[in-house]
Order: sequence, then C-alpha cells, then structure tokens
Amino acid sequence: MAVTDCNAFPSASRFPAVALLATVLALPLCGCSFDLGSWGPDKDKPQAAEQQPTGTISGQNVSDAQGYTARGQALAKSGKAEQALAEFDRALALDPYNVPALYGRGLIYQAEKQHEQAITDFTAANGLNPQRVEPLLARATSYLAIDKTKEAASDLDEAVQADPSSAPAWSARGVTYERLGDKARAFASYGRALALRPRDEAARSGLARTGG
Repeated sequence: MAVTDCNAFPSASRFPAVALLATVLALPLCGCSFDLGSWGPDKDKPQAAEQQPTGTISGQNVSDAQGYTARGQALAKSGKAEQALAEFDRALALDPYNVPALYGRGLIYQAEKQHEQAITDFTAANGLNPQRVEPLLARATSYLAIDKTKEAASDLDEAVQADPSSAPAWSARGVTYERLGDKARAFASYGRALALRPRDEAARSGLARTGG
C-alpha cells in the first residue's frame, strides 16, 4: 500500500480533469497529502465533542485516540500507509468523532482507489466540522475519480462559500466546471484562483482555455 502511488485514480487518460485537478492542487495524482497543518489531533475536538451523546466516550479514550491519530499522521507522511490506516482505525474505534482521523483515513482509502469508503469518511469529517475546505476538496477529488462530476461541483461550490480565500478550491472548481462544459463558471473560478495565487500556472492555463 503506497499513499503516494500516482495510479490512485482509474485511467488518468479517461479522466483528464482528474489529472488536471491534481496539478491545480499541487498534489500527486492520487490527490493525497498528509501535510495536515491545523488538522492536528486536538484542533477539532471541542466541536466534535459537543455532538457526542453525553457519557459515551471517556476522556481517556479521547486522549488515546488523539495519540493514535498523531501516530497515524506521522506514519502516513513517511509513506507507511498500511500502518497508518491501522492507527486511524484504532483512533476511530475509541472516538468515532475524531475528525483528523476520519480525514487521514479517507486520504488513504482515496490513494487505494477505494473511493466510496473515502467519500464516507470525508462526509463524516465534513458533517462534524462543515466549515473546513479540506474534506470538501478531498471528497470532490474522489467524486471526479468515479465520474460523479456534478457531486464534485456541489462540494466545490460549498468549499468556496466556506472559504472564499482558498485558491485551491477555486482552481478545483474551475477544473470541475470545465469538465461539465460550463466555461463561464470555469473561467470565473480560474480567475478568482489566479487573483488569489498569481503564480498558479494551472489556473492561468485554464483561464486561457475557457476564455477563448
């Protein structure tokens, strides 16, 4: 199991927009990145805890789950996806509301072309913390891989509403609407991406393609 395997999507030639989306997001073709930044194991716990049924998860379980999550993230970053998956599974067995573990496990499933499972985890992460762009972008990538372009567009519409300053979200939205044949929305999205990230050559190319 290799998280950085660039064969993560079925036939990039069949799905040119998927390859383009990977380029726009500056990710490997698998769409995976374990540079989780603020998605540390402690960051989203307050909101998730508020949605838990009272008394079902002990403080010790939450603490242990955070430890498993941190180890899973470290293993994933070093390319040890199988071991990372096991750590995320342990974390979620103790705390099913652990957003970073859901997101990390979703990325591993995505790299292994298990897109339905990835979508399930990204959906759960988004439900627990709906104002984050990352699970929406990731879910859109899996939707594109299984040819659900309209669902990807819906996720990206939501992503740019959640964070209008996200250049990757605007670029991905451009890719998706270009694939749908909506050049006007694609052009507008690429334009916003380029305004936010002037050195984004993929967005610049998309702007040229859809503005002609």
